[in-house]
Amino acid sequence: MSKSSSPRIGILGGGQLGKMLCQAGAPWHLPIHVLDQNHSFPAANYATVFHRGNFRNKADVLEFGRKMDIVTIEIEHIDTAALHQLVAEGIKVYPQPDKIDLIKDKGLQKQFYADHDIATSSFALYAGAKEVLEALEAGEVSLPFVQKARTGGYDGQGVAVIRNTADLKEKILDVPCVVEALVDIDKELAVIVTRNPSGELRVFPTVEMEFHPTANLVEFLICPAAIDSDTDAAAAALARAVAQKMDIVGLLAVELFLTKAGEILVNEVAPRPHNSGHHTIEACMTSQYEQHLRAIMDLPLGPTDLLRPGAMINLLGAEGHTGPAVYDGWANLLAIPEVYPHLYGKAETRPFRKMGHVTALGDTVAMARERAKQAKVAVRIVTTE
Repeated sequence: MSKSSSPRIGILGGGQLGKMLCQAGAPWHLPIHVLDQNHSFPAANYATVFHRGNFRNKADVLEFGRKMDIVTIEIEHIDTAALHQLVAEGIKVYPQPDKIDLIKDKGLQKQFYADHDIATSSFALYAGAKEVLEALEAGEVSLPFVQKARTGGYDGQGVAVIRNTADLKEKILDVPCVVEALVDIDKELAVIVTRNPSGELRVFPTVEMEFHPTANLVEFLICPAAIDSDTDAAAAALARAVAQKMDIVGLLAVELFLTKAGEILVNEVAPRPHNSGHHTIEACMTSQYEQHLRAIMDLPLGPTDLLRPGAMINLLGAEGHTGPAVYDGWANLLAIPEVYPHLYGKAETRPFRKMGHVTALGDTVAMARERAKQAKVAVRIVTTE
């Protein structure tokens, strides 16, 4: 591989997504650098070079980015002022900093959908709890509704479902927020789209997600989704439209609501590899991680065809356990056919923390799902302390 086809790639963030990006780059011997706070982070031992620093600190990001040919992210909550500066200095940053700015503010994101005729739930923007309560009193908002912090939310944090007056007292968030009508959801879907600077675009097969009732994050995913071909085509077309109208480079995970009336609405998007694409490592011709690397290097995008029906579960820290992680039942898990576990290498577990995931494959979705269910009960992440 020539020097020109092997650029220095810098990833801001050393979590599990960064780790899997490093793993995807290893077969091509890509020089991948990672910036995060210390060597305890999952990607540290998989990066070509690990750099200690804070991706929320402008000086750290500038120092790191100036040594790279291409800078990318595995988390949105970073110092984008530094990224804008890097672009001004001629360094390629994908996804583009203005796209990250747009997406990490859920208010701007929802307004983008409204401005570009992209189907989404009705919404309004408020400065805090007082304004929300005043709007409720004035009849501008009605129960039930979903309140989302405009910035900083992650893995179910910063989201409150307000169904009644008790929830108003206990759950309402006193931050700048988006208030959305509660959608009558039949299924939650996701489509991952990838686009390179040349404009080539590829769509992965639609997946169906089931959320953990307490933690409010994806616990179970199946691919292909249990939807008819017209709904599938409509979901893919909507995801494609979002990526094209945003003019984004890299990976875009588009989370969708399928309503009981058959309407498809954009919920929100993430400009990076995503939990809803972990299964692609084993289930698809190209993984989301390799595809992201192809995109940011402006290489031809790989085929996204599904090789085998798949189902994925997140391995979450067990309730009541905080401390050094112990994987109870590991041998039982490995006894299940066509099961592929990925541990993230996080030293400490805590309730509902993402510690890994398992992808199960099968001849049919039903077979893959059954194997994933077996995997879910086979292993528990606990602590000896």
